[in-house]
Amino acid sequence: MIEKGKKIILFDGVCNLCNGAINFIIKHDKNDIFRYASLQSDVGRKLIEERNIDTSKIDSILLIDPGVAYYHKSTAALKIAKHLTGVYPAFAVFLVFPKLIRDWVYDIIARNRYRWFGKTESCMIPTPKLKALFIDQEVR
Repeated sequence: MIEKGKKIILFDGVCNLCNGAINFIIKHDKNDIFRYASLQSDVGRKLIEERNIDTSKIDSILLIDPGVAYYHKSTAALKIAKHLTGVYPAFAVFLVFPKLIRDWVYDIIARNRYRWFGKTESCMIPTPKLKALFIDQEVR
């Protein structure tokens, strides 16, 4: 069950860059807004299927605001930054730039993420303390 008011971040669980980003978000999510699941998990696949998301076009990060919408690529990253503590909400100013340009930059990084940052053979296993932030049960 997803707690009311929480936003869900789906990420590539075998990507070192994505795992690093999730650890960064967790560290800066002082208001406890986000919950997490890998794209490869049963929950991740179910959330993707429910929203008819074509993962051949979107394969790195998704932000799901239950009952509202889902966001991908640069829009997801910037909307996530908007909720973090510190200077990171200032990055949301880039939302004023055309999505085409923002996603072009995002796609370059996403296309090369395994080559530049590496890939693991399996999804990360959170510590017991962080496990509560990961959705590992059936979504309703």
